[in-house]
Amino acid sequence: MHPVTRMEIIASSAELEKIVAGLDQSGVPGYTIIRNVVGKSPHGKVTDDLVMSMLDNVHVIAFFPPELTKTAVEAIRPILNKFGGVCYLSDATEIRSLRCVASL
Repeated sequence: MHPVTRMEIIASSAELEKIVAGLDQSGVPGYTIIRNVVGKSPHGKVTDDLVMSMLDNVHVIAFFPPELTKTAVEAIRPILNKFGGVCYLSDATEIRSLRCVASL
């Protein structure tokens, strides 16, 4: 088992390319993208009845070594500040050993 940082980003799908580029540039080894995210925030409700999918939200989840946290945040923060969205960080523990990952 080893510690990792969990980063969750919820933003407009129109900014997904920029977000993914920022994660890639910062060395984040992988991420999961969930499209067509709906819900409610302090800014109002986001529903899935929109005709234009460009207005849909996406949820990006990434796990990476804690030493990449500062670099990843510095890459994502300007995108969210300019275009909107939220980012949450938390500590997590990955239970798969690095040796198992290397053998895959």
